Amino acid sequence: MNRRRRDATYASNVKIFIARLAGTPVFDPAGDQIGRVRDVVVAIAGTTPPRVHGLVVEVQPRRRVFLPITRVRGIEAGSVVFSGQINVRRFEQRATETLAIGEILDLVVEVEGERMTVLDLAMEENRRAEWTITKVAVVKGGSGLGLRRRGPTRIVDWAEVKGFGAVQKDQGAANLLVAFETMRAADLASALHELPDKRRVEVAAALDDVRLADVLEELPERDQIGIMSRLAPSRAADVLEEMNPDDAADLLQDLPPEQAEALMALMEPEEAASVRRLLVYPEDTAGGIMTSQPVVLPPNATVAEALAHIRQRDVTPTVAAQVYVTRQPIETPTGRYLGLTHFQRLLREPPSALLGGIMDTSIDPIKPEFTLNQVTSYLATYNLMAVPVVDEVGRLVGAVTVDDVLDHLLPDDWRERDHGPEADHD
Repeated sequence: MNRRRRDATYASNVKIFIARLAGTPVFDPAGDQIGRVRDVVVAIAGTTPPRVHGLVVEVQPRRRVFLPITRVRGIEAGSVVFSGQINVRRFEQRATETLAIGEILDLVVEVEGERMTVLDLAMEENRRAEWTITKVAVVKGGSGLGLRRRGPTRIVDWAEVKGFGAVQKDQGAANLLVAFETMRAADLASALHELPDKRRVEVAAALDDVRLADVLEELPERDQIGIMSRLAPSRAADVLEEMNPDDAADLLQDLPPEQAEALMALMEPEEAASVRRLLVYPEDTAGGIMTSQPVVLPPNATVAEALAHIRQRDVTPTVAAQVYVTRQPIETPTGRYLGLTHFQRLLREPPSALLGGIMDTSIDPIKPEFTLNQVTSYLATYNLMAVPVVDEVGRLVGAVTVDDVLDHLLPDDWRERDHGPEADHD
């Protein structure tokens, strides 16, 4: 990014399609990136092209702020540049405002008497230096369209479209998901949290099981409960199976006991068993926060096999940091725990080397009843990313990772907390 000041001018016929702005980096006048575009704030008033008030920009740490459109100096492929300063107070949507990406995409509207679904919106700057929504990209058909568009896309004037003011029972979410598809799970969770409850549930229901499981793990407790309570029980059970067992256990503990038991009854027996084993431990102990699915191999496994296991995409970096060596069986609770091998050691050894010959036996495992403070001190003392947890007979029952500890050390509402004063935007 060039750090010199840039002059950007807009012609009245230059259209910016809003869905394509999602995730675009936002740069200050010095050329430093301060965040990414998450939405566009507009004011809808009948058939008059809505005025664009500004952009919702996500800055670290996951705080959404408002950038008035009057301070946007340039919108180009891959960047938005603004002038002046950005107000870092938390964005609060007003009753007269609408989020173009979060609330308008996938609306079912009427164009020349036909039902159409909104794919995108285009905004333009007029001669008075005001930005308005002038065009709407639509496709024939109602809600429930898949990610593959059906029929040709039409670009029509805003005034030709009817139905933007209607509250729809089932809006669908296919095109909103297209705008969000490159987001990391934590960022998508933040975007969902900011949506109205109805829209949040619609979008969550449209995600596949794996993606929804990843997103649920990053959402505040009340959002998790709201989404799970609105899913069909069989779908909710499928999503729980895709979650890490410790996260699934945490979520089930927050649900009414009858609902939690009903969902576990619908889960695959093996998956449910992993979660049930975690639920017997108090929440603030090693047993309560550990994952029951670390990477475990027998001593006669090779370095090549271990590397293949930690390379799997569904293994998180903290879980992949160490491979635990036990006697058969290697599913938790395992046979007798023998030791562990750090991934750096695996990288230094020949692929044919056996884990039994290179494992580290100097790290003592901890017991499930260790308190959260004891676990934290242990990890800090030995500079570990994770620590094995064994039961009273020496079987490996799980591992506590650094991210497990952080999740429980932070306040319960840390995902919802704003790190600055709240106020309405300018």
